[in-house]
Amino acid sequence: MPDRSSVSFDSVNKGILATDVAKLLEQAGNAFDRDLTKARSYIEQARAMLTSTFDSAPSSEGGGLAPWQIKRIETFIKANIEESFRAEDLAAVARLSVSHFSRAFRRSFDQSPHAYILSQRIGYAQTLLLTSREPLSQIAISCGMADQAHFSRLFRKLTGETPSRWRRARLVAA
Repeated sequence: MPDRSSVSFDSVNKGILATDVAKLLEQAGNAFDRDLTKARSYIEQARAMLTSTFDSAPSSEGGGLAPWQIKRIETFIKANIEESFRAEDLAAVARLSVSHFSRAFRRSFDQSPHAYILSQRIGYAQTLLLTSREPLSQIAISCGMADQAHFSRLFRKLTGETPSRWRRARLVAA
């Protein structure tokens, strides 16, 4: 079967989409009285299929996030940088199932959602290191890290320097 993203949306693809969505909605109906969470999951999958087919602009690589989804995700991450959130939360922001979201996110950002969030947290930490005199422990908390040790390990892994050394080198140079 050809990749659906590379085929023009003709009557064959409409039939496949309609069959898939109908099956998901039937499963949702069957699960509704027994397991509301499962029913919602089926409905979400059907919605994601329809949304990805009709609402998203095709990316150059195909299968990535639409521009409105990218903007909403970036805004959500910036607004909640201090909080703990999961891929499920980001998928809900993008109005996609978690599995579809994870694939589309990787195509759009060239990294996993987790790696992207960590890079955003470290970028925010770098800003705080240069613009405030807050102790590292407070900056760690402000960036959504568990503690200073966790923050220092991740910071060093991503930048090659410890936060205190990074801060000193840039403040002395300025």
